[in-house]
Amino acid sequence: MEKVQHKDKELRYFCLFSAVLLFGVALLFDSPKGILEGFITIVCSRDVLITDYFELAGYGAALFNAGLMLLFAMGLIKITKLPYTGITLSAIFINVGFALWGKNPINIIPIVFGIWCYAKLHRMHFARVVYTALFATCLSPLVSELVYILPFSKEKNLIIAIVIGILAGFILPPLAMHTASMHMGYNLFNVGFAAGTVLFVIYSVLRSMGIESEPVFLWRVEKSMGLVQGAFAYFVITFLYGLWLAGGNISGLRKIAKHPGRAVADFVMMDGAGTTLMNMGLMGIVAELYVLFVEGDISGPALGGIIVVYAFAAFGAHIRNYLPVLAGVYLSTWFSVYEPNSPSILIASMFVVGISPIAGEFGVIPGILAGMMHSAVVTCTAQFYGGLNLYNNGFAGGFVAIVMVPLVESGMKRFELRRYEKEQKLNLKKAMHLDQMLHLEKHKDSKE
Repeated sequence: MEKVQHKDKELRYFCLFSAVLLFGVALLFDSPKGILEGFITIVCSRDVLITDYFELAGYGAALFNAGLMLLFAMGLIKITKLPYTGITLSAIFINVGFALWGKNPINIIPIVFGIWCYAKLHRMHFARVVYTALFATCLSPLVSELVYILPFSKEKNLIIAIVIGILAGFILPPLAMHTASMHMGYNLFNVGFAAGTVLFVIYSVLRSMGIESEPVFLWRVEKSMGLVQGAFAYFVITFLYGLWLAGGNISGLRKIAKHPGRAVADFVMMDGAGTTLMNMGLMGIVAELYVLFVEGDISGPALGGIIVVYAFAAFGAHIRNYLPVLAGVYLSTWFSVYEPNSPSILIASMFVVGISPIAGEFGVIPGILAGMMHSAVVTCTAQFYGGLNLYNNGFAGGFVAIVMVPLVESGMKRFELRRYEKEQKLNLKKAMHLDQMLHLEKHKDSKE
């Protein structure tokens, strides 16, 4: 059994190693000057869906931004003195994934500050809402976009954008608690669902004032084989490091696979750091192989999606509950106008991991159906808020869970009732048959 202190220290070192690796690989792709110029481009650009930082600023700047976001997340964990658990890893690495398309250390500050203000007003320690703050950075495009679309001077636009970003962050924690009860833990991207609701209201108000967000589509259409091989090697390293922490024992993976994954499912707390890292490495490999299988581009959003699958392998997702929903997304393309490697479906195939608990709880067929429904819903939801919610799949996944779970539960209850009735009838027949046999035996004895 792993000691908590040892586990915490080793996971922290692993995250630091990941940050150093990101900075090192960034320097392999670009010079320090090129990285700095690209990073400034990232900070000063719009970030609505889909803004691929690989295409916008180059590989070096995007990976450098990802390293900064990782350190920022680790900094918040350090300040709040929280241990490294499964949700910690998920919160850190989801920010790494989205640092390749939409988040940077500047546009997330108003959101995090707004949640800090919420904690102060309610006289609670920031540690109680720090994970909400890290997930709520999906609101960051709102801050960047308002600077460009508001009809005032750039200085006034910036001030208004910061104020609205703070307000959006402030109202998110109580809303996130409410939305969690709506899907009953079957959507791992709960904050994405809450954020989509907030942004829907804000964007509706902006549209009523004649202010609209222009769509963006930046997507790197190529594969950097160095990036492909590097990502694969990183996932293998994660698995081997986890194997070392687990003392060479892989049996814990079977235990993880038995969990439905329904929130809250913190694998570090339940099964240990080593087993969790092995699960993360395997999930990263599976996600990357799927992208290569469908001949998808290794763009910023695609690689970011792979990293998000990797992240939530610490908090609810594993191969057994992810593969059915992934298959559902793939099968949906047989009946739709989309190809498996089209940007929206490729992203959906990664972020459908958010509703993997549906497959974990109810089985393969409901999981496949949930994946198919998700791929249809997610292609329509981004327009609700002008692409301002980076966790668009989390918003769509919330609707899928709200619709699917009651239907499946109702069907399963009906099935269980019918099975129970059949068993009762069978037991009744057996009892009647036994009664007849006893009666015959008594009649035979009386004759003798």
